[in-house]
Amino acid sequence: MGSLITSRHIADLTHFSIFLLAFLLSSSFTATEAYDPLDPNGNITIKWDIMSWTPDGYVAVVTIFNYQRFRHIEAPGWTLGWTWAKEELIWATVGARTKEQGDCSRFKGNIPASCKKDPQVVDLPRKTPYSMQVANCCRGGVISTGIQDPANSASSFQLSVGRSGTTKKTVLLPKHFTLTAPGAGYACGAAKVVRPTRFISPDGRRMTQALMTWNVTCTSTQFLVRKTPTCCVALSAFYDETVADCPLCACGCHTRPAQPGRGCAEKDESGFARSVQCTPHMCPVRVHWHVKRDIGKYWRVGVTVTNFNYQKNYSEWNLGIQHPNFNNNLARAFGLNYKSLPDDTGMLWGIKRYNGLLREAGRFGHAQGELLFRKKDPSTFTLHKGWAFPRRVYFNGDSCAMPPPDAYPQLTTSE
Repeated sequence: MGSLITSRHIADLTHFSIFLLAFLLSSSFTATEAYDPLDPNGNITIKWDIMSWTPDGYVAVVTIFNYQRFRHIEAPGWTLGWTWAKEELIWATVGARTKEQGDCSRFKGNIPASCKKDPQVVDLPRKTPYSMQVANCCRGGVISTGIQDPANSASSFQLSVGRSGTTKKTVLLPKHFTLTAPGAGYACGAAKVVRPTRFISPDGRRMTQALMTWNVTCTSTQFLVRKTPTCCVALSAFYDETVADCPLCACGCHTRPAQPGRGCAEKDESGFARSVQCTPHMCPVRVHWHVKRDIGKYWRVGVTVTNFNYQKNYSEWNLGIQHPNFNNNLARAFGLNYKSLPDDTGMLWGIKRYNGLLREAGRFGHAQGELLFRKKDPSTFTLHKGWAFPRRVYFNGDSCAMPPPDAYPQLTTSE
């Protein structure tokens, strides 16, 4: 007798198909959210260099390199974690400290810095005594981008590991690396053994190398960060009285009445209280792009960044802006630093001791600058149909909510 397909079989197949479809959709969604079109190769790389062997383990230097264009790690800094492969422990650290010691009751005399199976390490503050430092340590966990501040785009510490392999063949790589930072989520891959790092002596006359090196790559993912934007964009121009303001509820809607001097106190998806000025968009940061003038061979744009957050200063802030005229056509930036990047993208950031610190909401909670563009090619230059406005705007690596295209200021007269 042939096989019969019963209603139960059909139901099972249907349930399986729904499960498979949901899995594929969720997988593709995560991958899509993790891809950043303005920084497709951006990542944070953790390099683990074993510098010497000890009787029960090794001494290593761990360095966190920030290879992201726009996203830096701000105070209170990074936290690096992992899971040991077996029963390893941390005897001591230099240039960082472990967050928890764990249960070290079986030890007498020399007590390890951490006996936890899954330790976490944080950076030391800037005023740490010199005897407790190593190179590139002790900045409070703050790591700049390589474009803004190359000298401070890495953070290092040293640790002595015990109960581990004592040769290249016996040492086991840690697993399940995690990297957390304020306002950012990172997904870290598995550790991979790479060619040992080579070091040049200060006088440049001697070359040494690590005994063993492995790398871990971590990528920022909006899927892990938040469900709503943290910034929005307003657009205006000299040829139209219309202002295309930030979209309504771009960063969430307030449901509680404003408190004097505090704004709208709510909680974000992580459960942390926030307090921003009560605005229709409810975004902590707004970027205003204003086309100021079109004259001769040049046209000028004003850029204003406003902080609506009562509880936070933004240090080393930056903007990533995509616009076709950024392709080597910026004559000069006034009041801002500028770097031209591929794909019609420009990076803007504040000037130290001038507007490099975007202060919390209030009288000084904004930064301003102007951009002077040149080379108005008649075949491409136009003020019609929103050409003069950015395609995308990022603030500190986060994509900002843009106004709808039909709300853009329009040029109604002939050029």
